[in-house]
Amino acid sequence: MSDNERLVFHLSSGGDVVIKLRPDLAPGHVERIKELAKSGFYDGVPFHRVIPGFMAQGGDPTGRGTGGSDLPNLRAEFSREPHVRGVCSMARTQDPNSANSQFFICFDDARFLDNQYTVWGEVESGMEYVDALPKGEPPANPGKIEKAEIREAA
Repeated sequence: MSDNERLVFHLSSGGDVVIKLRPDLAPGHVERIKELAKSGFYDGVPFHRVIPGFMAQGGDPTGRGTGGSDLPNLRAEFSREPHVRGVCSMARTQDPNSANSQFFICFDDARFLDNQYTVWGEVESGMEYVDALPKGEPPANPGKIEKAEIREAA
């Protein structure tokens, strides 16, 4: 597993978001994200929950916030990494071991989530395109991941 890999989301809000993967924090979750991205799972998937000052959530192909992949849920990989602007973390139900494909990107500090949600990456560039996503729960016309890919860092 390379520490040099990046997840790139081509967003409908205008550009590319480059995310540094953090296998040092959450190796299982990083492998899942990579597997889903490489399979095309995230292509065309909307951000169904976008709350200003908090976070943008996506990864549910139904766009309702209740779906996920056909893969088994993941065991929690909580860390001391803080939930701050640009941090990428997994969404889940009340069960800590229920993360599957949904994730969120923090707009701002959300330290109350620390040690309760699995951090798997951090935005290196393109945060302005996350900021530009249509807001709402769900947004009237949600922003989408047009394509997701894994690439080596330059």
